[in-house]
Amino acid sequence: MAFLADALSRVKPSATIAVTQKARELKNAGRDVIGLGAGEPDFDTPDNIKNAAIEAIRRGETKYPPVSGIVPLREAIAAKFKRENNLDYKPAQTIVATGGKQILFNAFMATLNAGDEVVIPTPYWVSYPEMVLLCGGTPTFAQTSGENGFKLKGEALEKAITPRTKWLVLNSPSNPSGAAYTEAELREIADVLLRHPHVWVLTDDMYEHLTYGDFVFKTIAEVEPRLYERTLTMNGVSKAYAMTGWRIGYAAGPIELIKAMDMIQGQQTSGACSIAQWAAVEALTGPQDFIARNKAIFQGRRDLVVSMLNQARGITCPSPEGAFYVYPSCEGLVGKKTAAGKVINGDETFCSELLEAEGVAVVFGSAFGLGPNFRISYATSEKLLEEACTRIQRFTASLS
Repeated sequence: MAFLADALSRVKPSATIAVTQKARELKNAGRDVIGLGAGEPDFDTPDNIKNAAIEAIRRGETKYPPVSGIVPLREAIAAKFKRENNLDYKPAQTIVATGGKQILFNAFMATLNAGDEVVIPTPYWVSYPEMVLLCGGTPTFAQTSGENGFKLKGEALEKAITPRTKWLVLNSPSNPSGAAYTEAELREIADVLLRHPHVWVLTDDMYEHLTYGDFVFKTIAEVEPRLYERTLTMNGVSKAYAMTGWRIGYAAGPIELIKAMDMIQGQQTSGACSIAQWAAVEALTGPQDFIARNKAIFQGRRDLVVSMLNQARGITCPSPEGAFYVYPSCEGLVGKKTAAGKVINGDETFCSELLEAEGVAVVFGSAFGLGPNFRISYATSEKLLEEACTRIQRFTASLS
């Protein structure tokens, strides 16, 4: 349609949202479908956080908030970064937005010019390259592999950086792979970045509190303080606090970048929902004990899914360090045929045939820039996960 902007021709719809919508439509049509596409905890928001929102309504906290966020929340964010990440930010160096997506979009819009490049390790969250394109930049990709745990190595980063590189996007723990970077692995990346002072880091730490076993979370500006002045550290309350629908993301970074992001947000949406911001104050400053309980549940689900998928013919599934995703390979099934004679020629075909045959909705790995893999979200009950994995085992066993 000639009326629409040229920028729309450069971007694709979100594959994760598309899979979730397809599963919803099939369910509404009466199909027995297990949807494992959504990146959303199935836990409810804790009552103390809900009550804080209700009290904010009763106090009349219903007016336009400041664009960058209410002062108590920006103070709580600065305190969180100091307490949990050993990072010193003043409240004026923080910004609150309508979810992590808006933080990313604001940062790219504020900094990217035509021809500027953003290095994104594969596999990546589906929205990173599309946001870069919408903001006029060029996404470039640094390859990882299952053999190195889907983690960016210094050598691959070095190859990806050019004189036009403006940002590296670093997501740990990762959506879609669940991979999380140790301090030593971040040090390797930091050493490369120190040799390229024109490259900034946007670190997406949204899954910070969802790491398993004895893994110790670190963020890159904490590991290498010399990167502090060119790092935007992003986080939010969606995942750890089960607050996806409240739509609160936040970040901290150099004051000039925060001011530029504030200006863009002021012309775009203004401040995030005032009631949700007061709920986020309680999330960051209130009791944190439920996080450990939820983590233990997620870890049990991870272990169940990894075990059952590795028992499925032709599938190999590494055990990730964090988030609530696994990213198994279906390479062993490429070239096989379904009972109806359809050839599995890659991860997209595998996922569509799995949905058709067994009613299990997962997201194909090519949407995340690396196949033949697929992403499963285990943010649902063990009963449903066990049934889904049983169906996957049955489907793979039926291929010839």
